[in-house]
Amino acid sequence: MAVNLQINVDWSPSGPEEPSDHELIARVRKGEAAAFERLMRRYNQRLFRAARSVLRDDSEAEDVVQETFVRAYRHLADFKERSSLATWLTQIAVHEALARVRRSRRFGSLDGDDHERGISQVESSGAGPEQETSARELRSVLVSAIDALPEDLRIVFVLREVDGLSTIETSEILQISTEAVRVRLHRARAALRSRVERAVGEELRALFEFAGARCDRTVAQVFHKLGLSRA
Repeated sequence: MAVNLQINVDWSPSGPEEPSDHELIARVRKGEAAAFERLMRRYNQRLFRAARSVLRDDSEAEDVVQETFVRAYRHLADFKERSSLATWLTQIAVHEALARVRRSRRFGSLDGDDHERGISQVESSGAGPEQETSARELRSVLVSAIDALPEDLRIVFVLREVDGLSTIETSEILQISTEAVRVRLHRARAALRSRVERAVGEELRALFEFAGARCDRTVAQVFHKLGLSRA
């Protein structure tokens, strides 16, 4: 679709409310770059999560998001709005990500760093360093557990639980039945629960320890209050 984009940030026809996807699509088709940017910012988080659920690599997922929007723009004339724009975009992203996985399996593994590098920085809302460290560690455990899920379960879990898509939307994107979505989500939850429990099990058993100096101090104070002498 050849369009001469013109920067135009006048949203007055829609008033103070956010313009709908339908309105923005119409504006993009008229050549408004600002409308396309608005659509990108509206859906880039969803597409990134969907792509990363397949690729487990932030850099590759970001590339997929970019490629998705390039393809969507070029083929916007083919979008008949029979499904939602979100579903259409996510389908493109997932299919592109899966294609990259297939290529990587033929020519070698994805050249990505440890997946933990993709963990987002925890936003501070007044929490101290210890709370922020704990939050990062918990997120690391969750990311590792999700990344360890089988691909078919991982994609469904991220679309349903992280992106918040409905069962029907997920089935449309992955082109599987709604029952398959439910089964895979159930299995993903069970597997994730097991992995997280194993990962945090040792840490849980180490919580609220009362050994060492704390124990010695308590014994000494109790003996003092009771007038007892230690042998």
